Amino acid sequence: MATSPDDMRAAVTASMADRTGRSLDEWATLVHDTSGVDPLDQNAVRRWLKDVHGVPQNTQWTIAFEVAERAGWVRPDVDGYVLAQYSGRKADLRPIYDALETALLNLGDDVRREGRSTYVPFVRARQFAAVAATTATRVDVGLRFVDPPAHPALVPATSPGSATHKVGVTDVSQVRDLLPLLRIAYEQNGC
Repeated sequence: MATSPDDMRAAVTASMADRTGRSLDEWATLVHDTSGVDPLDQNAVRRWLKDVHGVPQNTQWTIAFEVAERAGWVRPDVDGYVLAQYSGRKADLRPIYDALETALLNLGDDVRREGRSTYVPFVRARQFAAVAATTATRVDVGLRFVDPPAHPALVPATSPGSATHKVGVTDVSQVRDLLPLLRIAYEQNGC
């Protein structure tokens, strides 16, 4: 099972020719030579791959990354993703993110954060939490539960990340009340 974006990309790349009839190199060349799409616009590349060729989602992402990297794009590190997510009209949400990050990382030495363009996943054996600046006034905390606890703020969800439930946070003072939920998600997604 892929445990990181790089592992997933490698797995998708390894089976791409068998699943799609083209290797990653062949797809990247096709996008470059025939799509007319800006190679740095990964959304446009993914749309073209889906609309014109019916390419599945994970394969779209892998090809779009490859095409963008060939055009000079460099994937940000986690801090770069966080900085991009909490800038502009969402800059005022950064203290909420920082408090959540501290709380999540303090759950155990085995917690790591990963970078994504729209959210930050927190992973133990598998992703147990994801933090996303959803609007200019709210951060959503997606939590993955095997056995969800009863909590008035918890609502069923399919995002961000691998969430089964989420909670909206609009003020840093709310983070303290979430600590028991964060701990349960952490404990249910270990080993």
